[in-house]
Amino acid sequence: MSSDAINPSVEKPRFALITGASAGLGAEFARQLAAMGKSLILVARRRDRLEALAERLRKEHGIQVEIVTADLSLATAAEEIATVCASERWQVDWLINNAGIAGPDLLKDRDWQMQQPFFQLMMLSVADLCHRLIPDMVDRGYGRVINVASVAARVPRSGGCNYGPAKAYLVALSEELHLTVSGSGVNVSALCPGFTHTDFHETAGLMEMKNKMAKWLWYDADVVVKDAINGVQSGKPVVVSGRLYRWLDPIFQSVWTRRFLRIRARPE
Repeated sequence: MSSDAINPSVEKPRFALITGASAGLGAEFARQLAAMGKSLILVARRRDRLEALAERLRKEHGIQVEIVTADLSLATAAEEIATVCASERWQVDWLINNAGIAGPDLLKDRDWQMQQPFFQLMMLSVADLCHRLIPDMVDRGYGRVINVASVAARVPRSGGCNYGPAKAYLVALSEELHLTVSGSGVNVSALCPGFTHTDFHETAGLMEMKNKMAKWLWYDADVVVKDAINGVQSGKPVVVSGRLYRWLDPIFQSVWTRRFLRIRARPE
């Protein structure tokens, strides 16, 4: 007989699980949730960076921080993460689906084997973790889920034809999950940041583009994460971060102006 059966009052440790936690927005989510007193499960591929972050957060906030190394571009990763949480009896009350990459160009990168891991990471892994973890949140009557999308999901533009559409899926998924679990104590939000100061652009080889852009288009990661946490706590299905982008978003979504906002590539 399990110890839970003997003593049903024993509670499982409650955690916030963050994917892509080794850098960028993921690391900032970890810092802000740790400051709120949340115990953390940090998920990423780079164990050394996770361990360094975990050690800092334990020392600064006195919280429990666990590490799971996983590559969410693999179809088995979400199941493996959920299995570890179940075997360790870690109760996930916050789920931050943050892991992501810029990705290949759908038309120019001709090797389909480059495309599939992108779709797995950006869309399927998010749906998989929601599928595995949200029902238990509903049963317990509490949960917070943030799926990190992008302002790129809010307006069509020519280009790689992967990143924006993948993020648009996360917005649609989050909105429907929000409606489905409404009233259960579980809130689901899609976070749509604009240009944000993280290492994303350096990793993606986009620093030349970033350096040419106006500085007023950019927000710091701590602002974006604070907006996300406040938004999901208040039950917003879509959280557009940054005053500039909150002002622009209704224009992006207007049926009257949307046709004029399609961003076309310059002829090469």
